[in-house]
Amino acid sequence: MVAAWDLGPYISPQAATHGLRALTSSWARHHVNISLCRAKTNGHYVNSMLALNTALKAGFDETIMLDPEGYVAEASAANVFLLRDGVLHTPEVTSCLQGITRDSVIQLAQKGLGIEVRERRMTRDELYTADEAFLTGTAAEILPLRELDGRRIGGRAGAPPVNEPISPNSVTAQLQSLYRQAVRGELDDFRHWLTPA
Repeated sequence: MVAAWDLGPYISPQAATHGLRALTSSWARHHVNISLCRAKTNGHYVNSMLALNTALKAGFDETIMLDPEGYVAEASAANVFLLRDGVLHTPEVTSCLQGITRDSVIQLAQKGLGIEVRERRMTRDELYTADEAFLTGTAAEILPLRELDGRRIGGRAGAPPVNEPISPNSVTAQLQSLYRQAVRGELDDFRHWLTPA
């Protein structure tokens, strides 16, 4: 199946600057013994769309899905990252897609910003208490996660009020900037990612 359309901004034009409000889903992500979790197959998106539709109907922008054991897996169509005490954390790729943008962000964080990245199991309360959190994906690129389950993320680090944009000095904003530069071929260290036209 091939689908093609002009996507435009993912979710809303201000999502990249003001962040998303997410709801933890009651729909669990697939178990590794139920389907091929690393495969980007059309059938997997039924699970994601059930979770996303529940969140949208409740007034949220996105959903965070847990694996069958209750650990953070991913959003409906994006990977999840959190920053805590200067270290970036993301779920290991057991029940989530090993995304290309996820891998790009890991490299940009390590090589571009000198930030340690740990791939490990994460609990939802770690997202609640994170200094920053964001989602990555082909359509999403890098979108800040402002709130989860009604709890403001980054409150202890002085997160901006909901109507204000994220700080340009935040790690999320720095990664957004590096990512934009990399995909435009403006960073020599990452130019090998691109295929000249």
